[in-house]
Amino acid sequence: MTLTAVDYQSADAAETFVASLREYGFGVLKNHPIPESAVTSIYQNWAKFFASPDKHDWLFDPVTMDGFYPSEVSETAKGFELKDLKEYYHYFHPWGKCPPELRDELVAYREQAQSLAAELLSWVERFTPPEVSAGYSEPLSQMIDGSEQTLLRVLHYPPLQGDEPAGAIRAAAHEDINLLTVLPAANASGLQVLGRDGQWMDVPCDFGLLIVNTGDMLQEASGGYFSSTTHRVINPPSAQASQSRISLPLFLHPRPDVELSKRHTAKSYLKERLTELGFK
Repeated sequence: MTLTAVDYQSADAAETFVASLREYGFGVLKNHPIPESAVTSIYQNWAKFFASPDKHDWLFDPVTMDGFYPSEVSETAKGFELKDLKEYYHYFHPWGKCPPELRDELVAYREQAQSLAAELLSWVERFTPPEVSAGYSEPLSQMIDGSEQTLLRVLHYPPLQGDEPAGAIRAAAHEDINLLTVLPAANASGLQVLGRDGQWMDVPCDFGLLIVNTGDMLQEASGGYFSSTTHRVINPPSAQASQSRISLPLFLHPRPDVELSKRHTAKSYLKERLTELGFK
């Protein structure tokens, strides 16, 4: 299994990218429109946020689910008992709360990432076989119209202290819930994807690359044609254990009323998966 970066500006970018999603559940883009400088600045500014005790002033709202999630309430991946070794911040546009000194930069990035994610979803729509797209309750590109559920998450994996529970890792093997996830390469390696051969493979992490993967909702809507591939973030080697890791995934969500399949709307599917993750 080999993931090769697709040149966003190439004539066959859409077809090649969707073929990668179909084969691996992941696609990697280079020469995309999101500037590296914007990502670098967000990583630097949010590293300061996570290092400050003021982050606890922005604790998450258990109903709206926006705000800061400390490591003690972090997710537990489906099928695992240990919580992931991470903390994170949830921002929902336009209504979510955000520290004012960080908001403008985060909103600007979110708008860029949302625009690109919508374009990539239209690529998926264009290269879905007619017999598969016939099962969509509405075109994929319309499923996100008016949605306020798309989530921008600022993820922080703190340095390892050596006293972590045995077997705990930064993000245990899981699948994403949404349609597509758009992720700039993090400031450290560690992301791996599970291949069809059952082997884990490192996802390219050169800064400037954009990593995209399909989520459970796209798998549900496409009747399994696009698979939601298992991935994880492993702990760094001991020589790098003192380094933190920050990443910036955008989880593209449909409107809650969208019918993904005969058994699920987006709302019912999200509720089921959040319960599995330990959120009621």
